[in-house]
This record gives sequence, C-alpha cells and structure tokens, in this order.
Amino acid sequence: MQPTLLSSAVLALALVAGTASAAVSDQQAAELGNSLTPVGAEKAGNTAGTIPAWTGGLGTDAGSVENGFLTNPYAADKPLFVITADNYEQYAENLAPGHVAMFKRYPETYRMPVYESRRSVAMPEDVYKATAQNARNTQLVEGGNGLENYKLANAFPIPADGVEVIWNHITRYRGGSLERVVTQATPQVNGSFGIVRFVEQYVLPEALTDYDPERMDNILYYFKQRVTDPGRLAGNVLLVHETVNQVQTPRMAWIYNAGQRRVRRAPQVSYDGPGTAADGMRTSDNLDMYNGAPDRYEWELVGKKELYIPYNSYNLGSPEHQYSDVIKAGHLNQDLTRYELHRVWEVVATVKPDQRHIYAKRQFFIDEDSWQAAHIDHYDARGTMWRVAEAHALHRYNAQVPGFAAETLYDLLAGRYLAMGMNNEESQDYNYGFRASANEFTPAALRQSGVR
Repeated sequence: MQPTLLSSAVLALALVAGTASAAVSDQQAAELGNSLTPVGAEKAGNTAGTIPAWTGGLGTDAGSVENGFLTNPYAADKPLFVITADNYEQYAENLAPGHVAMFKRYPETYRMPVYESRRSVAMPEDVYKATAQNARNTQLVEGGNGLENYKLANAFPIPADGVEVIWNHITRYRGGSLERVVTQATPQVNGSFGIVRFVEQYVLPEALTDYDPERMDNILYYFKQRVTDPGRLAGNVLLVHETVNQVQTPRMAWIYNAGQRRVRRAPQVSYDGPGTAADGMRTSDNLDMYNGAPDRYEWELVGKKELYIPYNSYNLGSPEHQYSDVIKAGHLNQDLTRYELHRVWEVVATVKPDQRHIYAKRQFFIDEDSWQAAHIDHYDARGTMWRVAEAHALHRYNAQVPGFAAETLYDLLAGRYLAMGMNNEESQDYNYGFRASANEFTPAALRQSGVR
C-alpha cells in the first residue's frame, strides 16, 4: 500500500519549510488561501475527480437545529458502493491496515458504506488569520515537546515533519469553548453494554471571562470532565491544564474522588495511564484519538495518501438512533456509518529506545482539511496490530467547528471495543456559547463540581 504523494507544489513547500524545521517564509505562507486552503490543505481536487476541490466548506446556514441537534445537509446522499470482506482487496490502496484487519476479524459483519466525498470543513475567519500567523511565527521548542509564538489553532499549516503534523492535531480548532454531555461504552464480546455519562468542559484561555495573557501564556486549554452516570462513579471529576510548552511546564491534572471526598494530583493522566472508567480498554492518550506530549515517540512523516475515512457522520450521531442502535457486538453498527475518500497525512510513531509505552508503534492518518486524526493503528511490542481507532467526523456547521459524532477503539485481540463521545440520546448537542472563569478550573473548585 503505497502513499499517494503531495502535489509537486505542496511537496516543494514542505521540503523548503523543512530546512528551518519551524516557521515558513512569507512567500510560502502566502499559499494559504491560494493553492492551499486557509488551514493548509490542498485546495484542488484529485486528478481522478473522486475528491472535489475545497470551495469554502459548509456555511452556518447549511441546515437547521431540530430537537437540539443539527440536521443532515447530505441526507439525500446514497452509498456509491459498500466495501466488505469479499471485495476489500480491490480497494486496498485506499484502506488503512486497520481496515483490512477489521475485515479479517469480522468478515461477516464489518462493512464500509462509501459515499460521495464532501469537503464540508470550514472555520471562523479569526482562526484562518491565526493560522497564517502561526505559519510565519510558530516554532517547536527543544525536542518538539512544545511550541513558541503560537496562537489559537493549527500550529503548522505547512508542516515540515511528522511531529509538526501531530501538533496540528493537538492544536486543531475545536471551538473557543464548549460544554457537552457525552457517553462512553465498552461492550462485551456479545454486545451487551452499559453507559458511562460525562459532562465535559473545554475552554481556551482566550475564551475565559477573566483571561489574563501573562498568567495563562503557557496554557493550551482547560479541560474538566465530571461523571454523572452510573451511580457508583457519579461525582468523580477530572481537571486538566494542558500546556503549550510541555518542556517548561508538563501537563497538570487533578482528580476529585467523590467516595473519598478528596482532591489529589493525577500524574497518571498521561501517556499510557488508564483511561477514565474505560474498563482497561484505552489509555489516557487515546482520548481525542491522541493527546498529550509527543516526547516518547520518534515521528516519521510518510507523506500524503488518499484514504476512505469516516466523514460527515450526521446519521451516526442522529438523535433518531438510540445507543442500542449504534453499539453492536464487535463494532459499531456499520450501516449507520459514512465513509468518504479524502487526503490524509500519514505519520508513523515509534517509541524511542530510552522510553516506554504499551503502544510500541502507532500509524496515524490525519485529515488534511480539519487536522483531526481520522484513523490510528496501534501495535504492541511484538509488532502485532493490537487496536484500531476511528474518528467518525461530523462538522458542526452552525458554529464552524469540526468534531466527532463518536470515536471508537477496537481491540482486535480481545474482540471488544470502546465507543466514546456519543450523545444521540442526550437532550442537546454541543454548547459553544459556554462561558466560564478561570476560577472554575482550579483544584479548589473540583470538590464543588463533584457534588452528587
């Protein structure tokens, strides 16, 4: 499976940028909005015509809000074809290794309905302006474990190497602030499951009501996650201060345990520490497909390729479907999914000789239009593919924010999986009008947040 390389013009830009391994020249940055989209994707379609040109993405008027959720702007689309265990070999050039593994693991039930490709992603104008500034100014700190001169989103729109692509996923635009109610499930082999429900808040420092640029200059974002169901876990709260320069200040995390009624530091909320209420089915850095400091891996930029990835997953995230409709034995209900052909950046992460992680190798495929990781394959120390992660992308056009309808992490060895980020049965979709102060994201505030 050979990567499809960048177009010659974009490849030249990346190679020139690579000589500085950081910010690019004004001439290179001027391609943003011209041959490149404002966030660095190739604006043109592919030569086969199976990937269209980017023409601005969905506008805020692409649909409406009904029963608290966005309507599907592509509801009339029908599958072009369906990839199955019987025919996947003819599409292998555009499949990730994890897709092939899933067809072999679940030959009777795993399928990929492929639809017309729609380049729906759009972001606010201030994000585009910040991205252009980052292209000219953002630098990696020593070891690639942090950033300098970074603003708002999309640190390296014209990336020179693998770690810059990964930083683009970490710093991609997720809205200035949001509050959401989402669920997580870890089905048994037979498909039986229970729901863990979270109230999550994500806030950029600039979006706080009491933003202080001097005091918060090294904060990337604040994140708070409160468990509300099931009762045995209700009231537990996680607080994270994610930093921009993780050499200067590593991630800071705290947990409030409702049973013990105490707050404690949580250094295990990083790398391969156990994920919250995940039944051992994910690591801390599996959340959001991948998060945290990149210092334990060597990052190889393979190039670009065209891949079938989950996209415009409005049907999967629809309130018309209950969780029991979505979650099935072995994998999600693939009849509710939507795959499209898109260009992705391929990056291979290998654990450094002097470091450790339960995933010895990770193979990333990151969507060029949103900088979201779309698919990640995880390998153990023996080189065996262990877990396959997919992000079912959904563009929340009303707020101009790319996001997910659900994330999945399939354990090929155990025959189980984790699904997170679903909100089909909740009362409303994400709240991007959420307002908060810095005082709400302090360890002292955790105890009050965790009251049952």
